[in-house]
Amino acid sequence: MPLTVNGEEITDADLRLEEEQLRGQLRRAMPNETAAAIESRTIEWARENAIERVLLRQAAVADPEPLPEGALEAAVAGNPGQTREALEVQLRVERFTSRLTSKLVPPRPKEVSEYYRQRREEFTAPELIRAAHIVKNVDEQNAEEAVLPQIQAIEAELNQGADFAEVADRLSDCPGRGGDLGYFARGQMVEEFDNVIFGLQPGQRSGIFRTPFGFHIATVLDRKAAGPQPFEEVKGMIEKLLYDQKKQRRVEQYLDRLRAEADIQS
Repeated sequence: MPLTVNGEEITDADLRLEEEQLRGQLRRAMPNETAAAIESRTIEWARENAIERVLLRQAAVADPEPLPEGALEAAVAGNPGQTREALEVQLRVERFTSRLTSKLVPPRPKEVSEYYRQRREEFTAPELIRAAHIVKNVDEQNAEEAVLPQIQAIEAELNQGADFAEVADRLSDCPGRGGDLGYFARGQMVEEFDNVIFGLQPGQRSGIFRTPFGFHIATVLDRKAAGPQPFEEVKGMIEKLLYDQKKQRRVEQYLDRLRAEADIQS
């Protein structure tokens, strides 16, 4: 017998899709569990998620109030790959959940500071590096054999004492700000760039190196070691996290009531 919620069928295909989305998340969240345990939890949670999604949609669609004028047309224009019907349902669900959580009070300052105090070790900034670079692009219009002599000439000019920032603005294919890329953590740039730049100290300059974008010369301007993030730096993020948790609990409480009254057959 198919799974139905208030007479609406949840297909096996819908459940399989839900399982696919959950399976990877649970594997990461439950690294010490057996494959069988993870699969069992995946099937169970996928079913629950599918039921709750249908209940929430049914409640949202049951609201007879029209959407704000122009909202659906704007959504259709901005999402050409989705049907008008699907976008209308999405907007109604968003409006419904927004109203459901509209009267919740944001977390108090004491809640926010206490969360930080208890989980301080979770708020660690990665090592950051500030670098500048000069790049000569290699692409369909710029062959590697034509670009290499250009970057070699730039390196020669730098070796003669030319100012890096001035040369970057004058000759780089990515001019401006003296080639300054600002601060970034490992993994934000392509691997080839990271491998070179994280091996340098402030004031050091690389030789010519290649990335998928072309030939580069880079210099390190500053480094910041990994370490704890100050409370003021993460305060806003914690406030949002706690507020989102409150909203999620409110929605879950509402869904519990809907489920208690629903006709669910399987």
